[in-house]
Amino acid sequence: MISLRELRDEDEQVLLAWRREPEVDRWMSDAAFPSEAAHRAWFESLRADPDMRGWMIQQGDTPAGLLTLTGLESHHRRAAWNWFLGAADARGRGVGRAAQVLGIDKAFGELGLEKVFAEVMADNDAALKAQTAVGFLREGYLRAHVLKGGQRCDVVLLGLLADEWKASGDRVRQSLIDARMIAG
Repeated sequence: MISLRELRDEDEQVLLAWRREPEVDRWMSDAAFPSEAAHRAWFESLRADPDMRGWMIQQGDTPAGLLTLTGLESHHRRAAWNWFLGAADARGRGVGRAAQVLGIDKAFGELGLEKVFAEVMADNDAALKAQTAVGFLREGYLRAHVLKGGQRCDVVLLGLLADEWKASGDRVRQSLIDARMIAG
């Protein structure tokens, strides 16, 4: 079963180890790997700043990835959506799709947002597939938007509105319950 849980102190080092992995880093749109001090500051902000929320994606009892929302205090009632799977054995198994359903429920339910939006590297087919499978729609395309490994990379803009989720969320959620990916 896939679930989301609040972040714990020990997650800081797990996230840092994942972030160091080339397969994770290649999809991160920030310019360079952060120093340990910068990572620690980011992690502390994620847990303390009311403008940000983060959850560890759990596969059973094992950490599998991270899902975050930033910009929560905006009067626009929208937030930036970010997620990744750090555990290699979680990739390609529907874990990201299941975690996103749980996160979307939190975003539109618990947090009362009206929109979540994401920037995804244009060649990250797995993330684009997982996000469109839960209802994100393509809203734009930014050419040569980020510099990664010394090369300019394109980014796809995705968004999901609360009303869209209200119309399709039950169906998407039920398919994951039926597949025993998430609890009912």
